[in-house]
Amino acid sequence: MQQNIQNIFQFSTTAGDVLTSIFIAFICGSLVALFYQITYRGAGYPVTFIFSLITLSMITTIVIMVIGNNLARAFGLVGAMSIIRFRTAVKETQDIMFIFFSLAMGMAAGVGLYTIAIASTIFIGIILVILTKILTGVSKMRKYLLQFTYSFNGDDTKEPPYLPILKKYCKTNKLVNTKSHSETDMLELSYYVDLKDINKNTEFINKLKNLEGLKHVNLFFDDEDI
Repeated sequence: MQQNIQNIFQFSTTAGDVLTSIFIAFICGSLVALFYQITYRGAGYPVTFIFSLITLSMITTIVIMVIGNNLARAFGLVGAMSIIRFRTAVKETQDIMFIFFSLAMGMAAGVGLYTIAIASTIFIGIILVILTKILTGVSKMRKYLLQFTYSFNGDDTKEPPYLPILKKYCKTNKLVNTKSHSETDMLELSYYVDLKDINKNTEFINKLKNLEGLKHVNLFFDDEDI
């Protein structure tokens, strides 16, 4: 029984196997990097990260082949890798997912599961592209965040002058946060607004800025302000 278990994890490697595994890892890593470029929706993707996805897949393949079925090597590698400290902060959750994507494909190539590595890379990549297209359509319906400061002068009996403008330019508006300054009569207000016409966002902002008592008007969307 013990011999059968050992045979499951035992695989001989030749120079040809090593080169083949690294080449398959390179193909998978390149595909992962390509899918990352297709699905990335930021202002500009870092080229160094693209290179890292490709090389990470190949390095993982080499690590898996070095470990093989040797338990001592596995623990030794864990000890060696534990002294490495990664200082670069990963800002996007998507980047973390692609790092694991590249690692998994490198592991598959390292144990000789070439068909699984390539097929999984293509299949998962296509799913990511489809999900990106769907979520991009949903994001266009996402609400804006409107923030401004308003001087109410202690008179809360009258309708604030900005409300008619919100009703004119927005399908819906919802107050989500109010912050008062104890030293002044200023209020910091935050609204979620759904604009009737997104092409009139600049006009909308200018109307608010021209109102007496309103300052620091900002409209946020996709981490950008207008």
